[in-house]
Amino acid sequence: MAKTESRVKVKSIHRYNVPAERVFDALLTVEKAKKFMFKTITGKMIKAELDPREGGEFVFVERRPSGDASHYGQFVEINKPTRLSFKFAVVRNAPEQDLVTIDVKTLDRGGVEVTLTHEIKAEFAHLKDRVQDGWDGILDGLGEALRA
Repeated sequence: MAKTESRVKVKSIHRYNVPAERVFDALLTVEKAKKFMFKTITGKMIKAELDPREGGEFVFVERRPSGDASHYGQFVEINKPTRLSFKFAVVRNAPEQDLVTIDVKTLDRGGVEVTLTHEIKAEFAHLKDRVQDGWDGILDGLGEALRA
């Protein structure tokens, strides 16, 4: 029998004063996504590919002072404009991948609330704050891309 692996959920929540469709367009259009997905202040995006369909894959490679940082994923669910989920790893074809889910809720007073949930292996629970800081930075970047 397969052992059920324990996961820790890391959440990041941001609000934007735009329609949900604009959030999805930014997440699923490579020209916009490369401006914030896995981007850091000191890095330069050198590769960005995105196939925005269920089963489609993405890769973002950023050149950083410490070396190139690669991020690979495959879309599991695209339910525009309310949910996007993907498997994610920092190694191509990794046997174990994390699940990231982005839920977009339209607010009564306008705009949206975006809740990103990253399920990490329990053995990496000590990195939870660092993972959340990373996603907070990405969602801040999404906000900048939505304003552009």
